[in-house]
Amino acid sequence: DNPRTGARPMHAVTTMEVFLIAMAIIFCVPYLIWRVGRTDYFAPLVVVQIITGILLGPGILGAAFPAYYSFVFTDPVVQILNGLGAWAVMLFVLIAGIELDLSKAWANRRESGITAGLALGVPLVFGALAALGMLRFPGWMGLEGQPWQFVVGVGMACAVTALPILILLMEKLDILREPIGQRILRYASLDDIAIWGVLALVLLDWERIGRQVGFLLAFGVACVLFRKLMRALPERDRWYVMLIWLAICAFGADWSGLHFMVGAFLAGVVIDADWFDQADMDRLRHNVLMVMMPVFFLSTGLRTQWDVGGATVFVAALVLLVASVAGKLAGVHLAGRILHWRPGEASLIGWLLQTKALIMIIFANILLDKGIISNATFTALLLMAVMSTMMTIPVVSPKLRVMDHVRRSDS
Repeated sequence: DNPRTGARPMHAVTTMEVFLIAMAIIFCVPYLIWRVGRTDYFAPLVVVQIITGILLGPGILGAAFPAYYSFVFTDPVVQILNGLGAWAVMLFVLIAGIELDLSKAWANRRESGITAGLALGVPLVFGALAALGMLRFPGWMGLEGQPWQFVVGVGMACAVTALPILILLMEKLDILREPIGQRILRYASLDDIAIWGVLALVLLDWERIGRQVGFLLAFGVACVLFRKLMRALPERDRWYVMLIWLAICAFGADWSGLHFMVGAFLAGVVIDADWFDQADMDRLRHNVLMVMMPVFFLSTGLRTQWDVGGATVFVAALVLLVASVAGKLAGVHLAGRILHWRPGEASLIGWLLQTKALIMIIFANILLDKGIISNATFTALLLMAVMSTMMTIPVVSPKLRVMDHVRRSDS
């Protein structure tokens, strides 16, 4: 008590209390927008969470209410959120790696290779051309990046297909288990591998090339031992060993300079999906999306900035959106001509494969972490990813209604 007035001192708010306030905001605000606004048709909850993260970031909430923003999103709270978000996205990337089924792609290798190659290559070229234009102006390339890294990185960001989000959207459209849905999964799976391969190339650090080669060699040896161990274990133990494996691979990749997300993807790719019950793996993916990924979306939104001007960032986002969507549609239509697809198939597949959201945001986060792109470019890419994903269901749903024969026919 104060000896002069007898008043009790005001309780100082602890970091944990502020963190819990932030967590309440993270889960409450997007849920209310999604549920009350009934946005599911054009913006699933995951997209609303990403948009909310942008709104809660320093460029919007921070500019409008700086005192409130500085109270909630203090440095210690942001560090906790970033740590939780990083682990959440590592789990999600691990699951995406596990769910890649290359056997089906190999069985249909000509069709899958042509389609996946063009669906990735053409938007990459379109995006790279847009990146070359951005290089003519200051403020877009990161301080640590080389021009070729910026061009390839932005180009690949325009070419990305978000496999986990694609699965969610195709479940919503009720085509995931149909022949057309399985074909699209094959194309997206091959593109997913190429995306991470290109990222590893962009992140090659010649000053640490010895570390990176050493990590890859050690990873190859460890894979053999890990796979033998997993086959010998009962399923209940495989879940725990899988998480240990994830942490080790992510650490090794980050230590070598490749980034922990590359390690998370590699950790998942060498795990066979049939080692686990599929229903349990689906529940894990769903629970990670519901319980942990909103933290990643918020921490991502906190990194958005409008340093080069809000209007300029939106113009850049629209240019990148046009490059991304036009490139994807052009590539898939070219594949359709080569493979003699039926009318309408290329448009349907092209629009579904341009779904971005999660994987592109992860990709852009890595480029930002490595200083290859600036915060302004990151914000433009984030806006592009959100817009492209929000366009998918409104465009695809009418196409499905008039193309019922495509949904029910085999390739």
